[in-house]
Amino acid sequence: MAKKDKVSETPATALLRQHGVSFTEHPYEYLEHGGAQHSAQVLGMDPFAVVKTLIMQDQDAKPLVVLMHGNRKVSTKNLARQVGLKAIESCAPEVANRHSGYLVGGTSPFATRRQMPVYIEETILGLPRICINGGRRGYLVGIDPQVCVQLLDAKVVNCALAE
Repeated sequence: MAKKDKVSETPATALLRQHGVSFTEHPYEYLEHGGAQHSAQVLGMDPFAVVKTLIMQDQDAKPLVVLMHGNRKVSTKNLARQVGLKAIESCAPEVANRHSGYLVGGTSPFATRRQMPVYIEETILGLPRICINGGRRGYLVGIDPQVCVQLLDAKVVNCALAE
């Protein structure tokens, strides 16, 4: 029996289909704490083109989404300064799960439970195609990075740090 290449629908893929976005599906074996580096390695992709979805919060515990290259970290100091906030930090996993409606490791920026501002690292938009979580652990979707700006109204920031 051939390996299943189709993954069941998620809220994220339903939203992409609803908006007529063409995407490719990239299922892989999920590894706890493997992150974008692991998925890129398993799928034979450049981690720079695998985009992680990070749920963070500001000084008032208001959530926000940051889209970052798989092999880069977020300079929270630079990000806060660029978006006019005092401070930004990562959310605890259970808080991130509550805000997004997805499990950490399977967080997609599309169809989150709560509407949150989305920020995208500028250099991601220079890539011809990215892979981003499709709403389930062990599942990426390949899309044009401009989709993040069009569907999520993602604001461009410059806050990447080398890992």
